[in-house]
Amino acid sequence: MKSALWLAVAGLLANATVWGLSWIPFRSLSASGIHPLWATGIICAVAALALAAARPGALRECLQGPGLLWLALASGLTNALFNSAVAIGDVVRVVLLFYLMPIWAVLLARWLLGEPFTGRAFARIATGFVGAMLVLYDPGMGLPLPRSLADWMAIAGGAAFALNNVVLRKLSASGEAARTLSMLSGAVLLPVAAASLLSAGGAIGWPAFGASGALATLVLWSALFLVANLGLQYGAARLPANVTAVIMLTEVLVATGSSWLGGAAELRAPDLLGGMLILAAPWVFADRRPATPAAPAAAPDGRASRDA
Repeated sequence: MKSALWLAVAGLLANATVWGLSWIPFRSLSASGIHPLWATGIICAVAALALAAARPGALRECLQGPGLLWLALASGLTNALFNSAVAIGDVVRVVLLFYLMPIWAVLLARWLLGEPFTGRAFARIATGFVGAMLVLYDPGMGLPLPRSLADWMAIAGGAAFALNNVVLRKLSASGEAARTLSMLSGAVLLPVAAASLLSAGGAIGWPAFGASGALATLVLWSALFLVANLGLQYGAARLPANVTAVIMLTEVLVATGSSWLGGAAELRAPDLLGGMLILAAPWVFADRRPATPAAPAAAPDGRASRDA
């Protein structure tokens, strides 16, 4: 039993680590002529094909349930928005704003699942928004509002991620492989469709595979994203939701440390304070009732690809 719990923790840590480092390949590929939308679609396509080949029954299950189509849509939006944001924006800022996700989840769970809106839920929302205002605050920019495309994509990506997790809760009876394949498929179809329209209109370039190391990067990170998502599914199914939430905050630590060391992010005092509030909100005001094992749906990370 203990070995299974350690494996569950290891699976969640693997997922968080891969996603905390994901800014590296997306920026590298963008510099090589492969826009983050194209990179997301290609990486998730390779991972999805590998999973479909290994578990052909998962594909049949995906096509049978309309709920899995909604999961694919939410996952596709999450991946397209988050991966594009970390490629063009300040990585720490993007990750912190994305992690407003649990706040949106409270609102969506009330609307879609009928979960009660308690005082603790209100405290989570208030704390998260105060943290966001600190992250967004700039004395020379007036009101603390999102001031860049990356900011808006990070916030919208977190909202899409919250929807992804609420849908997962409703689909807890579905097989793990089917859920994983559904999320990967969404992370292929939506980003590729958006990239195709933008490329056809001249807004972004068509993918260029001639750069040295680009193909190797795509293959390597396809494998890493698949392993990360499988780790998420395994770990979240075997640990209480509050434990899963705390472990997944490792992503913020990995993203912050790696981006700061790599010169891709600037650390300001308001960012640190606001980030602590955003990250504390989901679990400082968590329900204190005895924890029960979390279904995969309850994981704070349902991304296909921060998720695949």
